[in-house]
Amino acid sequence: MTDMNMYDTTMSIPAARPLDIDEATAWQAVQARNPAYDGRFVTGVVSTGIYCRPSCPARHPRRENVRFYQSGEDAAADGLRPCLRCRPDEASRDKTAIEQALRLLREADEALSLAELAQAVGYSPHHFHRLFKRATGVTPAAFVRAGRAQRLETSLEENGRITDAIYESGYSGPGRFYAEAKDRLGMTPSAWKDGGRGETIRWTVVETSLGRMLVAATEKGICRLTFDEDQGALRRRFPNARIEPGGEAMEHLAARAIAAVEKPGQAHDLPLDVRGTAFQEAVWRELSRIPSGETASYAALAARTGNPGATRAVGTACGANPVAVLIPCHRALRSDGSLGGYAGGLERKVALLEREGAQRPEQLPLLDE
Repeated sequence: MTDMNMYDTTMSIPAARPLDIDEATAWQAVQARNPAYDGRFVTGVVSTGIYCRPSCPARHPRRENVRFYQSGEDAAADGLRPCLRCRPDEASRDKTAIEQALRLLREADEALSLAELAQAVGYSPHHFHRLFKRATGVTPAAFVRAGRAQRLETSLEENGRITDAIYESGYSGPGRFYAEAKDRLGMTPSAWKDGGRGETIRWTVVETSLGRMLVAATEKGICRLTFDEDQGALRRRFPNARIEPGGEAMEHLAARAIAAVEKPGQAHDLPLDVRGTAFQEAVWRELSRIPSGETASYAALAARTGNPGATRAVGTACGANPVAVLIPCHRALRSDGSLGGYAGGLERKVALLEREGAQRPEQLPLLDE
């Protein structure tokens, strides 16, 4: 006869390796069935004797019946078995595959195709593409391009010969480099990190119906568009750049920027020169894809970047947006529909949304921060 007390909640549970997150956060992830935590820990349910992924779709167990483990191996050592529904050991395999893929990409002498990379780690190309983007926030191709661009920058700093640097960085030739770089030339990532060192930035302050607006640009495009800032704020942001008043070309660019603010619902083709982390740039791309007159929650944007657990980080990325309106972070709202924050002030956020015809319930607080 089967012992009905086999998985009694009072059973003694040996100590497992400590989690890299606190248990409150782990339990919250389980309640939300958040796939972003799959592979970081497993949930042991002592009343049933199984362990699951955090995202397991099965009915939630009682909190007192739950133990958290660093890995499936730790849970199995306590006598628990893997859930047949969510197959938690595959999450560990996914994590290992991503680590292996990243190592292959960094060590490869030649570019690896998606099919080659997926085959090397034992996945189908389609599944691996989705898995990689969920884990890193970018596609394998974007990761490769970013790596090549970074190696090119390092090589140029070392020898200064662009043709040699192109080949040393992994490009098949100058044609491939220029094809990939046409949208990335301008201020280098290191220049952004080093206060614009080596760059010339021209600026002007203009009047708009939403107040005074600073417009600043490099040779490539607009690098700063903000309200209520002046030359001093620009110098503090780019202390190592050469800051100059704008000329005739800057006046033309500023006029187009004013038009974008006055009619934010119309698509613009203004050149931009903005940099951020891979995650920030992924968020900015998703913001730019929100149609005029519509909004998206921070949680939805996090999911679209492949990082469903990064809701707070999305809000931070919106706040770091260096070109207000042109990258429409005013279209991002909290999950409950409230406004959230806005660097230019919530009154301006409301005005921009109203100009685009976005639906905004009357009960939303104007000053909810």
